[in-house]
Order: sequence, then structure tokens, then C-alpha cells
Amino acid sequence: MLPDSTTMAEKPADVLQETFMRRCLQLAMIASGNTAPNPMVGAVLVHGQRIIGEGYHEYFGGPHAEVSCIHSVKAADKSLIPESTLYVSLEPCAHHGKTPPCADLIIQEKIQQVVVACRDPFPEVDGKGMNKLLANQVELIFPMMEWEAIETNRRFFTFHQLRRPFVILKWAESANHKMAGGLGERSYISNAYSNRQVHKWRSEEAAVLVGTQTAMLDDPLLTNRLWTGKNPVRIVLDKNLRLPGSLHLFDGSVPTVIVNTKQESSSGNLQYKKIDPEKPLIPAIMSALYSMNLLSVLVEGGSRLLQTWIDSGIWDECRVITNNELEIKDGSPSPALKDKILFNSETYFSDTIHYYRNKEASRPC
Repeated sequence: MLPDSTTMAEKPADVLQETFMRRCLQLAMIASGNTAPNPMVGAVLVHGQRIIGEGYHEYFGGPHAEVSCIHSVKAADKSLIPESTLYVSLEPCAHHGKTPPCADLIIQEKIQQVVVACRDPFPEVDGKGMNKLLANQVELIFPMMEWEAIETNRRFFTFHQLRRPFVILKWAESANHKMAGGLGERSYISNAYSNRQVHKWRSEEAAVLVGTQTAMLDDPLLTNRLWTGKNPVRIVLDKNLRLPGSLHLFDGSVPTVIVNTKQESSSGNLQYKKIDPEKPLIPAIMSALYSMNLLSVLVEGGSRLLQTWIDSGIWDECRVITNNELEIKDGSPSPALKDKILFNSETYFSDTIHYYRNKEASRPC
């Protein structure tokens, strides 16, 4: 059992300690979109006031941040490791997964002081790493910059504490708040700069989702071809399996999941995931994505699907791209976003992107 955090730190955090922890968070963010379903973690090893090693978890299955940090120490500084303080943005692991326990490495290297930003919510860790360090007489300072660390890994915390993916809603609208033109007509609303930003968003999330109507009318690829990094898993909601196999979504180029109420099967990159038609739609989709270990989903559906999602209350962020120079006479009204908190805005020539959070959503802690 971990003691109260105030008993683990002999002195309050000072500005220098927070500077080193902030560097851990900066390092962690370099791997944005590459570590899922693992968290993003950064680590810094400090001797006196000098950083002698730093590292981060670069990709899923790769060395953890603590390992990369310790291995980065130059030969001339190796003897300083036991006299140094290790800063890490998430509790060191204590279990054998794809890599050995980081807590064991810290003990093996005889590091006497470890500063941890926040506890790991993953059940295989969740206090066990810090308990192992304490049992081996390692001085533990915890927590430090806890809110910032949880915010960095909000997808990971949401997944493990709320048992669902982190949900980001996204749409583009005209200046008069319309999303599409006439029936069967595809309207290009956002400009090239905003489109590139959307592809960046895709590279940062585990999955991207559209509904039957969007898949049929737009025939999207749902890849991040305008950005770098891996493509998200494509999720298509097609309850009654009405979509033709000629669509881009069925080309087998990217792992794709068809969420439906009819069948469960898989072949190559195409998987059919059955949900219970008697259950509310959005919770059923969330359960399906959770079972597939997908930490986050970017919902790029049409107005009706997005409104259903908003009304369910099961969303965390929303990103709305507004073309301030375009008006659409006929088309679908944009969804009515309620319980929102604006936390950022960006402008790319004709487009403004507003970033919202759901003030009513349960937050990981």
C-alpha cells in the first residue's frame, strides 16, 4: 500500500524539479500517436543540476522511457547513475510485458531517488511499480505536475479508468453552419491547410470512424496521406451491411472494422464486429472499440451520427472547422454542440478551428 504522497517527498517541489519534469512531458509528446495502446512517457536522469540522460517511449513494443534514458548516459557519466535522480512522467512498470519491468532496472542501477509525475492506472502497474521502489529503499517523490501528466496521457487514463476510448468529434461547416450540399452532393468545405491538420489528427488517434451515409456519399479513404506516421484503424458503422464492397474503405490497404448487427468475422485487414441491436448505439460502439483495445477514436461522421454522439454525452473533445468565406444554401445543419467549453482556436486563412471539451464528461483522475 502506497503511503500518503506527502510522506514520500522530504521537501516540496521547487522550480528546478518542475523544469526537469516538464522536460519529461516534452519528451513523451514526441511519440504522439505511436505508442498506443501504451502510454506516452518521458524520463530524465539528473546529476546535481545537469541532465546526464534522457529518453522516451518511442513506439509500441519498443524500449520504455526509463530504459532509453539510462542507456543514453555517456560512458564518462555512467559512474554518476547511482548518485542521480530519475524523473519520469508516469509510474515505472513492475510487470513483464513486451519489455522487462522498469522498476527492476532502476533498482539494478542503484538509483536512490525517483520523481514520479503520476500513478499508472493500468491494473498490471497501478501502484505496484512505486511499491517495489519503496520496498528497495528508493526515495520516492510523488506526485509532481500530476495534472499535466494525466492531461498528456488523457487517452490512456480515459481508456483504463472509464473503460472506453477517448472520443474526439470533428466536422467542417460553412459560415452559416451547414455541413453538406444537396442530397448526394459532396461539399468541400475546409481548405487545404485545415485538411492537412485533419490528417495530422488522424495520425495521433488509434481509430477514425464514419457512418453509413458518409461512407456511401463521400467514399473516403480515411488515411493520413497528407501527414506522416501510421494510419488509424478505420471504423465504419454499417448496422445492416448495406455498403458496397467497391468503396475505398473495403480496399484492404488499412485495417478496417465494420461495426454491424449481423455478423462477426475477419479476413485479412477487414473485420466485421457485431454489436447488440437491443443496446443503445453509442455505448454499444464504445464497448466494441474497448474490446479491440483502441484507446481513442476520431469521429468524422455526418450530422445525424454526430448529433447522436453529442446527445449520448459520451464524448471528450470536439473540433469544428468553420469556413468563414463559404455559405451553403441547401444542406444539413451542423450538429448542436451542448455542454461545451472552448479551450483553443486556430485560424488557417479562410478557416477557423475551434477546440471544445465536454464539461459534463467524466474525467480521468
